[in-house]
Amino acid sequence: MTRIFATLGRFSVRFRYPVVALWIAATVLSVHFFPGLSSVAKDTNSGFLPADTPSMQASKLATPFQNSDQASLTVVVSRSGGSLSAADQQTVTQVEAAVGRVAKVTSVHDLGVSRDGAAEQALVQADVAPYGNGSDQQAVVSSIRKILADHSIGGLTFNLTGELPIVVDTQQQQTSSRSSTQGLSFLFIIVLLLFAFRALLAPLVTLLPAALVLFLASPVIAAATHLGVQVSSITQFLLVVLVLGAGTDYGLFLVFRVREELRRGLDPKEAVVRAVTTVGESVTFSALTVIAALMSLVLAKFGFYQSMGPALAIGIALMLLAGLTLLPALLAIFRRAVFWPSRTRLVERPRTTIYGRIAGAVVRRPLAVAAFGVLGFAALAAGSLSSSTAGFADQSSGPAGSDSAAGSTALAAHYPAATNPSIVLLQFAQPVWDNLGAISTAEQALRASGQVGRVVGPLDPAGLALSPAHVSGLHAQLRDLPLPLAPTPPAGSAVSAADYNTYLALSRFISADGRTVQLAAAPKITDTSSPAAMAMIPQLRDTVTAVAHQVGATDSGVFSLTAFAYDVSHISQSDLSRIIPIVAILIALLLAVVMRSLVAPLYLVASVLLSYLAALGLVAIVFVHLGGSAGVNFVLPFLMFVFLMALGSDYNILVMTRIREEAQSHTLAEAVRRAVGFTGTTVTTAGMILGGTFAVLAVAAGSTAGSDQVRQIGYGIAAGVLMDTFVIRTVLVPAVVATLGRWNWWPSPLFRRSAGAGTGVDTEQTPAASGDRSAAA
Repeated sequence: MTRIFATLGRFSVRFRYPVVALWIAATVLSVHFFPGLSSVAKDTNSGFLPADTPSMQASKLATPFQNSDQASLTVVVSRSGGSLSAADQQTVTQVEAAVGRVAKVTSVHDLGVSRDGAAEQALVQADVAPYGNGSDQQAVVSSIRKILADHSIGGLTFNLTGELPIVVDTQQQQTSSRSSTQGLSFLFIIVLLLFAFRALLAPLVTLLPAALVLFLASPVIAAATHLGVQVSSITQFLLVVLVLGAGTDYGLFLVFRVREELRRGLDPKEAVVRAVTTVGESVTFSALTVIAALMSLVLAKFGFYQSMGPALAIGIALMLLAGLTLLPALLAIFRRAVFWPSRTRLVERPRTTIYGRIAGAVVRRPLAVAAFGVLGFAALAAGSLSSSTAGFADQSSGPAGSDSAAGSTALAAHYPAATNPSIVLLQFAQPVWDNLGAISTAEQALRASGQVGRVVGPLDPAGLALSPAHVSGLHAQLRDLPLPLAPTPPAGSAVSAADYNTYLALSRFISADGRTVQLAAAPKITDTSSPAAMAMIPQLRDTVTAVAHQVGATDSGVFSLTAFAYDVSHISQSDLSRIIPIVAILIALLLAVVMRSLVAPLYLVASVLLSYLAALGLVAIVFVHLGGSAGVNFVLPFLMFVFLMALGSDYNILVMTRIREEAQSHTLAEAVRRAVGFTGTTVTTAGMILGGTFAVLAVAAGSTAGSDQVRQIGYGIAAGVLMDTFVIRTVLVPAVVATLGRWNWWPSPLFRRSAGAGTGVDTEQTPAASGDRSAAA
């Protein structure tokens, strides 16, 4: 394998200019010809559920009441401190007429005044895709909002909310937040690299491949969606921090080794080739562990997790390729200038680093250090035992401060029963127009169950109770009218305008073929995303099934945000228990290959699991026990495990391969001291950069939709990475290595060669700082 990386290093050095040109050309062409990543992202958890879940089956039943080819928008008008006047309602009529003339708007249906008389709403349908933030969607939303703004005067307030406006507002804020994340991440990494290298050009050269890959990966992943790859909004954020963080890590592995070889007296080009030869294996297997962990997500049932795997794996694969070709080419072009003004000439007697001294103390009492570290991490891990998970529901309102959020607030205030209702769906073998008594029975049974409050259906579509005979009579008179129904009665019709509007409203509750009925049931628990509301879903589903059987329906379901949240909760927990052993085994196998050992992978994987549990416990303590959150966000345990297991293995591989390299010619204790001394600054800098980029992600989340989710993910992974960097890799792993002695390498040849070697302290040799300590320059 060493020959492969030596050949790759020589190729990148020899053809350095064509390599750089090829990467730049590929990036420019991809950005120009491929779509943007935000244009293909999904923003709903429910959109990632498998088709066989109860919520998705209910969604299929609700198809007659949905137009998947059109977007829904809701205009809500309210008057602060009083009821709507006749003049206000005249203004509303004018606004609805103006909205109806907006390009792409197909219908505007007034849904009436609220019970408190202070608000009125209208449903708008537009001939644009319901999801996405393209020019057509933005044009519809902005045109309607301009009309509403012109009429929001004199205490009368118009807001635009609903499906499409929430998507547009959310994606606009996420785009802004993503730009902030990129900018702050770049700034943070450059400052930290300047401090680490004490050089002006080294930070830019180290960061440039990651930056280029970030621009290249986004359009490539977007193009891959045509092959079935899915992308969520959180994937876009994670791509930024993962590529910048992991990419900079791989760059540090190589650049620090180049500087070390220069200080040993090698020519710059030879130093680059030597660095790729020795570190290439570590970089490759570090990336492969991340890719393996991410690709294992395709085995998850929850599409939200599935979507992250291939998309982020593409980014890491491109980063690996850039790290082994583009970065060596850049180092060969700039040579010693990369490290100016730091000294890179031959150093005869490098200083001992603080990491070497720490390792020396650890190997003197390895068992005590290991026991103390395990107990400390176990105490932190206990913090997660008493916390629950939360955040399963989709975003039902826009980002804080947005117009869609204000509209959702107005709807909740004036139409509380219509806010996130549980939609009960009943499907019959025959049209129900002549069997509306069954619908009356169903409504009464639902109310009697005590699980819901008010139930609205076809017998009171406009807020007024109607008899089954009245509704059947209306249908008999108007059933021959062409669909879709006109907003006003046809000329010469004997039906009054009031009855015609009532019949129009029936289309919200009875499908065009008359076989499917939906009932809007107000939930008893107003916080529909709370654990208490979710806990009621199984019982409500059982009740609906019983009611459906009672009235002769052939199929039934519950369609609501809470029902979707319950299914997301169930399937995400199932995926967590399924994926954890798969990822652990995959990474253990890769570690076994790179370490040539069957023993080392066991405690290396266990060490990362320990840091994962400790970080999860710390997040629970900070956000739940101290911060007052309802629970740890449901994606956090899953994502923290995958990322910490994969990224933590990066540092395992770098440190352990260096210990193995040093153990070829030193006692194990000395090998540990030298390896930790040589790699200490590399691991520390890389960990601070990776942890810092995830912390930047949390800081930049701001008040965007799902910001609490992003903050928990960012801070949680940052905490795990930093604990892994400063404790696991610097103290705990060296202690275990020193305790096990030559058994670390079983059954490799090094195990047999080390049979006669001791593991005691060798005071004659000192771990050098030539690859780490900038102050020695």
